[in-house]
Amino acid sequence: MLGFWFRIPLWQRVIAALILGVITGLIWGEGAVAIKWIGDLFIRAIKMLVVPLIFFSLVAGVASIGDLRKLGAVGGRAMLLFLVTGQLAVILGLTMATLAKPGMGVDASLAGVTQPPAPPQTSATEMILKMVPENVVEAMATMDVLALIVFSLLLGIGILMAEKDGEPVAKIFDSGAIIMQKVTILVMELTPFGVFALMAWVAGTFGFEGLIPLAKLVALNYIGCAIIMLVMYSAMIKFIARLPVIDFFRGMIDAIAVSFSTASSNATLPVTLRCTQRNLGVSPSVSSFVVSLGATINMNGTAMYLGLATLFGAQIFGVDLSWGDYAMIAVTSTLGAVGAAGIPGAGLIMMALVFGSVGVPLETIALVAGVDRIMDMIRTTTNITGDAAIAVTVAAMTGELNRGEMISDDDV
Repeated sequence: MLGFWFRIPLWQRVIAALILGVITGLIWGEGAVAIKWIGDLFIRAIKMLVVPLIFFSLVAGVASIGDLRKLGAVGGRAMLLFLVTGQLAVILGLTMATLAKPGMGVDASLAGVTQPPAPPQTSATEMILKMVPENVVEAMATMDVLALIVFSLLLGIGILMAEKDGEPVAKIFDSGAIIMQKVTILVMELTPFGVFALMAWVAGTFGFEGLIPLAKLVALNYIGCAIIMLVMYSAMIKFIARLPVIDFFRGMIDAIAVSFSTASSNATLPVTLRCTQRNLGVSPSVSSFVVSLGATINMNGTAMYLGLATLFGAQIFGVDLSWGDYAMIAVTSTLGAVGAAGIPGAGLIMMALVFGSVGVPLETIALVAGVDRIMDMIRTTTNITGDAAIAVTVAAMTGELNRGEMISDDDV
């Protein structure tokens, strides 16, 4: 029996669990909350990996690049792609909301259903200061991922600068990264069970009727994410990396399934790393660097949604926005996406930053909170697909892509 189970590819087991979970939730209803703890256990197990995986993978990735000039070439290209795709995603969200007007006709009294999250009290200066941790151990304990990334990058650069004296330390981190990948494989076997429980809970709690008042916003959210993945990322893979688009998405199927069900970029990080290296042929150094960095700052699905949701709220409450306000939304949505944690529901908190910048009432957050989880699933899938697309593109541009490792039809 166990042999048969493990002979089925992981992504097929995850997809089957997802479908069965939805069916179970629709039949069971709100009672499905009784098995949510299984999904929570899975999320806890996979979050357990995030800090050590980022730490070892990013340091090992930077150290294995071997040359500071090469690091600049990889990092510069990655940051440029992060910035350009992020801005295009925000513009897409603003354009869709302007044309489709999802907020028109929505009853503003619905906003009283849920308490909106309190707006963050952190200023822009404090956000910059938080990027440099006063205590690295505390940053790890509190899962302050952005601060951890900054320290990991500095440590990796320090190993490069030490040259021969840094080689023993580089080997330790390289071994640590390999060990964490093996641990990841073990935890990933829990995925079908966690996905089943989470999807049963989502379907049982919200049901299809939960989408009715906000159907237009939900539809635009999914359409926008589909455009980003199927047009923007596909163009990047096809014309810059010069790789088959279908093979790219086939290679990412495990990460796509996990991201959609968990709605967490951080939780999906181990799977994304595994897919980019094993299925897409990205070198471990580039993959570890770009994907780990992208999991924190490359949130194109979230950026698109923040622009979309801001106009949604403005239309509901009759807030007139100028061209300057549109520019402010574009900037704050990008910053909000960068600052959003890679966990379910983080986008709700960052909405306060964007809404407050142009005077959109925070009650809009309460209005979308009930269906945010359903929309967060596709946004997360968009985010992690973007991490992989940029990793593949940068690897192709820097000669760090093994095209022969791209999976073929026979491998699926």
